[in-house]
Amino acid sequence: MYLGLGIDTGGTYTDSIIMDISSGNVVDAYKSLTTHSNLIQGIENSLEGLNDSYLESIEFVSVSTTLATNTTLEKNGHPAALILIGHSINGPLSTDQILSIKGGHDADGNVAENLDDPELIENFVMQNKDKVSSFAVSSYFGVRNPEHEMTVKDIIGKLTDKPVVCGHELSMNLGAYERAVTALLNAQLIPVTDQFIRSILSVMERKGIDADLMMMKCDGSLVRIEDALKKPVESIFSGPAASLVGASHLSNLETCLTMDVGGTSTDVSMISNGIPEISESGAKVGGWSTMVKAIKMDTSALGGDSHVWVQTRTTIGSNRVIPLCLAAYNHPELIEKLGNVDKPNVRLMDNIIQPTTFFIKSDLNKYESDNFKLNSNEKRIFDVLDSKPLSLYEISNKLDEHILMFSGHLESLVKKKYVQQIGFTPTDALHVLRDYTGYNAEASDIGAQLLGEYVGMDKDSFCSHIKAQVVKNMSVNIVSYLVEDIKKSDIEKMIESPSSLNFKVNQPIVLVGGPVKAYQEDICKILNADIIVPEYHEVGNAVGALLGDVIYRTESIVRIDRTGTNQYVVFSENGRNIFDEYEDSVNYAYSISKKLIEGYMAGYGLDMSKINLDIARNDMKNGYGARLETKIVATGIGSPRR
Repeated sequence: MYLGLGIDTGGTYTDSIIMDISSGNVVDAYKSLTTHSNLIQGIENSLEGLNDSYLESIEFVSVSTTLATNTTLEKNGHPAALILIGHSINGPLSTDQILSIKGGHDADGNVAENLDDPELIENFVMQNKDKVSSFAVSSYFGVRNPEHEMTVKDIIGKLTDKPVVCGHELSMNLGAYERAVTALLNAQLIPVTDQFIRSILSVMERKGIDADLMMMKCDGSLVRIEDALKKPVESIFSGPAASLVGASHLSNLETCLTMDVGGTSTDVSMISNGIPEISESGAKVGGWSTMVKAIKMDTSALGGDSHVWVQTRTTIGSNRVIPLCLAAYNHPELIEKLGNVDKPNVRLMDNIIQPTTFFIKSDLNKYESDNFKLNSNEKRIFDVLDSKPLSLYEISNKLDEHILMFSGHLESLVKKKYVQQIGFTPTDALHVLRDYTGYNAEASDIGAQLLGEYVGMDKDSFCSHIKAQVVKNMSVNIVSYLVEDIKKSDIEKMIESPSSLNFKVNQPIVLVGGPVKAYQEDICKILNADIIVPEYHEVGNAVGALLGDVIYRTESIVRIDRTGTNQYVVFSENGRNIFDEYEDSVNYAYSISKKLIEGYMAGYGLDMSKINLDIARNDMKNGYGARLETKIVATGIGSPRR
């Protein structure tokens, strides 16, 4: 047997599987809870459930994770500063530390304006280097000439050893705003990915696993772990990409829709003839449009751990909490606390102030303790918290303050990950209905009773309502993926009128994720489709992580130099090159594309005889037939498994 180990670390669970890659059969699998404050522990717990005799024979390891996705969805990225060269941005950005300076190039890569005074950059870096974990740099037309980005990167590097990300390193596509967003997100995700990778390597060493380690990117391909650390934004949809590949393998279907129901999000994607559908516009997550080549996916921030809270109506929020059933499983004293909890006035209630919310100290990891500083109010609250759950009123008594005086600071502590929030979730609703009972259902029962009273429902009706909302969300996501031009709100209205309308889906839908069996029957009532829940669906991501290929895509553009020299410019990953003759420029584009792919694959021990190489050419002409631009797109595909 040629054994491979697949690991997926999600927001709730860490899954491990061992596969005989030569046959494609899963020979062992195990799930354990993800330990966010110490990822090593969760990964080790997952591997502990596997047969040790198999671990000794592992020859290939590949991983996927939703940590980057969840971090972006929950807006919990590590702080980063952004330097914009030659332009400013009116759209939203996920940082307040922004500097706009003079510089930049034109569409032909010529200098549009000289780079600003280096002293401006130096002052900005010195002011912010202790406030952020990384820096991002994005220049106007930086993909056509990265000179100014590289100069600024060098200046930053002389003042701090914190990572610096340049826009041109991540995408060759035009679009100043999207490239700046991509660079900034990448910078904010470096600490998250670094912690994950270090955790995997540490566990492999402890377990004596001596094997190649790779990671799945969000286009379904595999990348060396050291490359994954440089471009963590490319792992934003690593987990969903792995679940798509895994679902296809487990169901033995080369064409299917896949729905992955996780703790934080629900994702829909599709594979056709064994190839994942790729988004033309780049990955979109948490409201951000990026330039990352990713699987085409519809994602919503609603999962098994989404916070269910009430006021005058029931809301399923986008923030992830620890389910009551899981918290009580680990802290049995929570049952008594739930039974004696003080019920807040409905006028005070929000996503923090709930009768079912409790708070517990996080075990801080290196990055959180280094990069997030607490103000005096946050520190005062943090100091009264414990390693065991406390209710709002217990915190109020310790502080001798009304809950309204500190609830905002408490929410800030949760966002900074110093504190974990416990609350009612869709997973709790399934426990009440006994559709899924992995943990302490008694805590879920009490929580449902408490919340149901506020909206005039008994616990079963309340939980049936929650489950119906989740099923509707899942169904809307599937239809929205297939018919992009229809608003989700309109699809929702149509689904709510089942007597007059029925959706028929021609492709089979494969469900993966822990509790999906509980939703299968109800989805079938809304969608006329073949809904499949395959064996090992609970660990579909870990299966898919093992099955990707090494894929390298590169693009070169040939254009006439518009400065009046009658020369031709080639823009490629190798930089900006000028030629006197058109054919010479095109030949160079072909040769550099092949050379880049050859060099990349050599890093994986793959020679070109084992690579499937495809080079496509597209000539753009004006209405008179004159050539405007030639684009060369080259793709190399090879398998990292022997």
